[in-house]
Amino acid sequence: MDYVALAAHIRQWGGELGFQAVGIADIDLAQAEGRLADWLALGWHGGMDYMARHGARRARPAELVPGTRRVISCRMDYAGSLIDEWPALADGRRAYVARYARGRDYHRLVRTRLQRLCDRIRNVAGEFGHRVFADSAPVLEVELAARAGIGWRGKHTLLLSREAGSWYFLGEIYCDLPLPVDAPAGEHCGRCTKCIDVCPTQAIRAPYRLDARRCISYLTIELKGPIPLDLRPLIGNRVYGCDDCQLVCPWNGFAKVSAEESFRVRNGLDRATLAELFAWSEEEFDARMRGSAIRRIGYERWLRNLAVGLGNAPTSPEVVGALRARAGHPSALVREHVAWALSRHE
Repeated sequence: MDYVALAAHIRQWGGELGFQAVGIADIDLAQAEGRLADWLALGWHGGMDYMARHGARRARPAELVPGTRRVISCRMDYAGSLIDEWPALADGRRAYVARYARGRDYHRLVRTRLQRLCDRIRNVAGEFGHRVFADSAPVLEVELAARAGIGWRGKHTLLLSREAGSWYFLGEIYCDLPLPVDAPAGEHCGRCTKCIDVCPTQAIRAPYRLDARRCISYLTIELKGPIPLDLRPLIGNRVYGCDDCQLVCPWNGFAKVSAEESFRVRNGLDRATLAELFAWSEEEFDARMRGSAIRRIGYERWLRNLAVGLGNAPTSPEVVGALRARAGHPSALVREHVAWALSRHE
């Protein structure tokens, strides 16, 4: 088998399947393993127990998938549009949903495309050991993508590319093929600290060091319980995720709008008001969010997040009326956040 030629074909096939970049990495993540251990020791993973539960397996691909020799890393752009988001964030009546979650959930789409890429490899190379991932297992995807030459880790800990910024998903194929590896990408953040400076909760403690417990994406998506009182006012109108560190990054000036129809905005999530979304019934939430990443947090946490946003909104009859309508909600979690929000308007 001519593995150099096969690697070239893999990049070509990846492009035909909708990936904007494909790279190949080895599986030596020893340095990343040390950084992961230090991060976990600090407790900065918060309530994400699965981060500690899988431990070193994240940094040892051959333990996660025995026989793995290479990782094929793929990038898929997701931005449905590249409009200026700062006016929406400044409008306290609006609900801000992170760009990646405004369309359909990407997990199945990316995994399906990765599997199709594996099918093409099999047609040429024969049966081979492999497994595909799209944020679906203990995988250090940013580290692997950096080693595969797709980009470098920015100071906000996300992957950056000179050609595409950071508005994209990553997916991986762990395989047992001895493919030639790509050279890691160089770093190009220089002295820039815009992502650190802009973070509303100062979750980026230092370059490359993120305290997830303060990150708005963690607070609105991963956290299952009450949002800490001192952080609620800092969340503003961000009800699912946060894009600030990406919006301010100069490299996103080179980002491209995705051609994937699945990533187009659904349910008006790029312009909806807090009160409008807060009025959804549970049945309406389930119906509208079917096929969306947002549905995974459930209706209770959705209302929790919106209540915080309404607590930070300018006082108006609409805002106060929306909150009062939920003051007796069956969920103690929702009631507590609604009470806090109402206290902000009294």
